[in-house]
Amino acid sequence: MLDLHRLRLLREVHGRGTVHGAARALGYTPSAISQQLSVLEREAGTQLLERIGRNVRLTAAGQVLVRHAAALLEGVEAAEAELAAVAAGRVAGVVRVASFQSAFLRIVAPAVQALAATHPEIRIEAAEAEVEQAAPALRLQQLDVVIGDEYDGQPRAIHADLLRERLLREEIRVVLPKDHPEASADRVSIARLADVPWASCQPGTGHREMQVRVCRELGGFEPDLRYSSDDFLILLELVRTTGAGALLPDLVLGHGAPPGVAVKLPAEGSVGREVFLLTRRTQTPAVTAVAAALRAAASESL
Repeated sequence: MLDLHRLRLLREVHGRGTVHGAARALGYTPSAISQQLSVLEREAGTQLLERIGRNVRLTAAGQVLVRHAAALLEGVEAAEAELAAVAAGRVAGVVRVASFQSAFLRIVAPAVQALAATHPEIRIEAAEAEVEQAAPALRLQQLDVVIGDEYDGQPRAIHADLLRERLLREEIRVVLPKDHPEASADRVSIARLADVPWASCQPGTGHREMQVRVCRELGGFEPDLRYSSDDFLILLELVRTTGAGALLPDLVLGHGAPPGVAVKLPAEGSVGREVFLLTRRTQTPAVTAVAAALRAAASESL
């Protein structure tokens, strides 16, 4: 009989691409995982993995087993959660949530507060993470709910095994020091900001890609990206204190302009960002309750 624990290890190795990657994610040694997978191959009666350089890939038999493993593990997870709920007489269990920073502050934190009153038997474990890292963890059942973002013109990968639901759409606004010459206009022309130093997220992030694209397409110039941080609150402070400009979404700015800065829409056209919810297709009652609380918090966030 195939062992569920070893099936989980096989799926993790497949998702991570290496035994070492799976070992780091699960807190095992690589040799321990290799030993368990050798036992699984004996149980299956066939080779499940083959080495390609430093990586490994599934054989045809391994692909069959991983496909069935995903369904089996989801079923076990759902059964355990429902049994716990029946035993407690209420919705209960652990729900692991990941979100990017501004949605964490404006959506996740209020939802956790509300759930403490409505569903006290649900334990929420929440962490800040970008969707690029969180979506694979959701698919591997290391997370249960992910809040991600997608800037206009920069579509995220589509995962057929995940459910995606829009929580809200927000505008991207030009943020300038309050005393900047363009700050008094009703709408700010991006083209008139070619000489402004810019503050943005780190290279490789969706925010930085968006900011470069907007400056090129709407402003016709290459931005002077002088300051970098993945913390939007740091970007706001850089605008206030250094004379930099930034393009920031509504969730970061809250209601109205923060002290010391001017917040305007771009004159050349609308730029937006979608905030979305990702879950697996099979949901426990606890995950369903958490998703509902996140929807409610999102509806009140702007």
